[in-house]
Amino acid sequence: MEIIIQVLILFIIINSILKLSFWKWWQTVIFGAICAIFVVWAQQYAIVQSKTQLHDYLSNRQALQDMAVLITVESAICFAFCFAALMNMFGKKKKRWRRLLYWYPSLLLFPVLFYMLTQAIFSLSGTNFSTIAYTIAGITLVVIPAASYGIQLLLPEKELRLEVHFLVSLFVAILGLLTTVNGNVTYAAVKEPLNIQAILYSVILFAVFFAVGYVWNKYKWKFRKKYRRKDMKV
Repeated sequence: MEIIIQVLILFIIINSILKLSFWKWWQTVIFGAICAIFVVWAQQYAIVQSKTQLHDYLSNRQALQDMAVLITVESAICFAFCFAALMNMFGKKKKRWRRLLYWYPSLLLFPVLFYMLTQAIFSLSGTNFSTIAYTIAGITLVVIPAASYGIQLLLPEKELRLEVHFLVSLFVAILGLLTTVNGNVTYAAVKEPLNIQAILYSVILFAVFFAVGYVWNKYKWKFRKKYRRKDMKV
C-alpha cells in the first residue's frame, strides 16, 4: 500500500508541474514561493508527527476513502480544465468558469509537500529541523518554476501538453481509487433476478434522448442561419 501511495505522490507532483506549465514564468515563481512559505510554516506540525502516526493513518480505511474522494475531485477539475482549454483553442468564447479552471493550481501538492517534509525529518535524524525545512523550501522555490519551464521546452505544443495532463490526471484518479483497496470490497454486489422491464425502460429512455439530441444537433444550425440572415436584412 505504501508503494502505491508513493507512486501516487510522484504522479501528483508531475501533474501539478504539467498544470503550471500553462502559466507564465512569473506566475509559477509566485506559486513556488507560496509553496516554499507553506513548507516553512508546516514545520511546526511536521516535527510533532511520528512514523507510527503516519503508518496508522495510511492504514486507516476511512481516511484512505476520504483521500480518494479528494483525489477524484482534483482529477475531475483537471479534466474540466483540459476540455475548457480545447474549447478556447477552437475559438469558443471565454467564460469566467473557464478562467477559474485556468487559475486553479493543484492543491494536492500541499499535503504532498507536508508528507515529503515529514519523511525528510524522519530520515535526517539529528539534523536541525529548521535547516531541513528551509532546505526543502529552497528546493521547492527553485524546482517548481524550473520544472514547469522545462516541461514547456520539452513539450512546446500546448495540445500535446493538454493530452499528457489529461492522461496523467486519469492515472492519478485510478491510483486514488486503488488506495482504498486493502483486501476488502467497498460496495458488495447485490444479487437479484434479471429485471427485463427496467432494462427495456432504460433502452427506451436512451433511444428517446439520443433521438432528441440528434435532431437538435442537426437542425439547430439551420435555425441559427435563418436568424442571422434576418438580422443581416434588418
